[in-house]
Amino acid sequence: MTKAEVAQMIDHTLLKPEATKEQIKALCEEAKEYGFHSVCVNSSYVPYCAELLKDSGVAVCTVVGFPLGAMSTKGKAAETEIAVKDGATEIDMVIHVGMIKSKDWDYVSEDIKAVVAAAGEGVLVKVILETCLLTDEEIVEASKVAKAAGADFVKTSTGFSTGGATVKDVKLMREAVGPELGVKASGGVRDAAFAKEVIEAGATRLGASAGVAILEDWAE
Repeated sequence: MTKAEVAQMIDHTLLKPEATKEQIKALCEEAKEYGFHSVCVNSSYVPYCAELLKDSGVAVCTVVGFPLGAMSTKGKAAETEIAVKDGATEIDMVIHVGMIKSKDWDYVSEDIKAVVAAAGEGVLVKVILETCLLTDEEIVEASKVAKAAGADFVKTSTGFSTGGATVKDVKLMREAVGPELGVKASGGVRDAAFAKEVIEAGATRLGASAGVAILEDWAE
């Protein structure tokens, strides 16, 4: 796999609450320079990134219900609608972990469907499972529910909980959704060696703040 191919798998990410406009601008400049698939930022920065990345080929991704996933479904849908109007073309929503633990799969499904509907045609929706908080069985079922609800991707982690992506979890998710959906590994993807492991396990997208380091260390 070439560096250019790996770059197109990376969502270049900066979601820290203290991120400044200058840092977001630098993120966008790096995304253009290295040919990353997208930048992933908090929704307040979507209009700024959309302007900076206009006609660059770099997508604007944002997070919804982040990082806990426990906000109301109506809140997630509204957040999604605003982000899309502001220029986001990819939405990474956090699943309602508590409802998974409650085995209220109808709620989980409707929550995802509402965001998919709010995103509309042509906007990718990725569902963050927060795998570190789930059992293997919950990861599998949540992945299947996300697929049935119309999501385009399942994603491992927010990077703000007790753990990030693991090879085992990526494999579970890939087996659950089959070849049709994307699988995004995020949280702790900091070097080329681990990036290669999760790609081999079935990841088709990487969420990383260390995208530049991963690429510079990538052996073609």
